Amino acid sequence: MNKRFVNLDADESIFFERELESVKSKSYDVQYPELMARKLIPVSSEAGNGAETIKYEQYDMVGMAKIISNYAHDLPRADVKGKEFISPVRSIGDAYGYNVQEVRAAKMAGKPLEQRRANAAKKAAMELENKIAFFGDAETGLKGLFTAPNITEVTIPNDGTGSSKLWSAKTPAQILRDMNLVANSVSELTKMMEIPDTMLLPVARFNYVNSTARSDQSDKTILKYFLENQAYIKNVQPVNEMAAAFGGLEGIFVYKRDPDKLTLEIPQDFEQFPAQERGLEFVVPCHMRTGGVIVYYPLSIAFGKGI
Repeated sequence: MNKRFVNLDADESIFFERELESVKSKSYDVQYPELMARKLIPVSSEAGNGAETIKYEQYDMVGMAKIISNYAHDLPRADVKGKEFISPVRSIGDAYGYNVQEVRAAKMAGKPLEQRRANAAKKAAMELENKIAFFGDAETGLKGLFTAPNITEVTIPNDGTGSSKLWSAKTPAQILRDMNLVANSVSELTKMMEIPDTMLLPVARFNYVNSTARSDQSDKTILKYFLENQAYIKNVQPVNEMAAAFGGLEGIFVYKRDPDKLTLEIPQDFEQFPAQERGLEFVVPCHMRTGGVIVYYPLSIAFGKGI
């Protein structure tokens, strides 16, 4: 008999261990497509599950050249300057469990243990990871996609009805102008060093441009026309979190979905530990680690708010 489960008979203990392994396997495979962070932000686990911080370095080449004579000694110097950045890593944890009677009742009835508890534990952990990925966590110093420092803000024109920025007060032509304004700002600001490929919109704004004709004479929606004619943006994605991204103001967010530009740091993915006996209950601790979002090139991102 397994000494960890002293309240169970030998056959009950074997049943419990076998069922628990099945629950863990099923729980790990559960997918939650409504949590979009891992789909929208490149994921990196490179740091490893023992990392307490993630350090990355940024280098810049400096210097100039000039026309010289054949015997010149005063050659201008070129060099490389580097900066070091450190981002924290934090743990996320929760647990679920079964009491002795539930294990015995499941065995007697020949039914599997309750799966929904394991699902709930993973869902809670993943929801917190998703929230941190978008908004960071100020208390622990974790950064999120929408709270990363030094990203570019583009001013949305207030030329809608009543000097409004809201798309509900603007014409399709003005809305297209706003979308292109934010999308093009990155390439203009960086002199084509950075080119965004993804645009995020609040769900209601996405639905509007996806269902509203570009004009009375057009059979194309605003969104379809934008994607067909915008040189940089290849994907426009509705995101629930955009509704609260900028202090309650809805906005446009563009970036390049490239791990060289930004990563969602997951040094340890969701894991479940062996059950621990606590009185008449067996508790399964769950754990994962996140480093939030690291933006290596802030100028590859731009946003405009107030739409």
